[in-house]
Amino acid sequence: MERPDAIQQIRDACRDIARLMMKIHPAIPHLADKETQDDCYPILHRITVELESLKKRIGKLERSDDSSIL
Repeated sequence: MERPDAIQQIRDACRDIARLMMKIHPAIPHLADKETQDDCYPILHRITVELESLKKRIGKLERSDDSSIL
């Protein structure tokens, strides 16, 4: 697999994960257990932060590849 293909695969997977995460967040209140809910929100936040960090790192790598063409 070439680097551009790997970048696109990671980008696609991040997009899919983000879509699935949007289904988790609204379901949490329906658990009807405050302790579990209070535990889940920070976990979801950490996952989101890490996913965004991955996307930024991949974007930075892709931009560095583009600048080497010039």
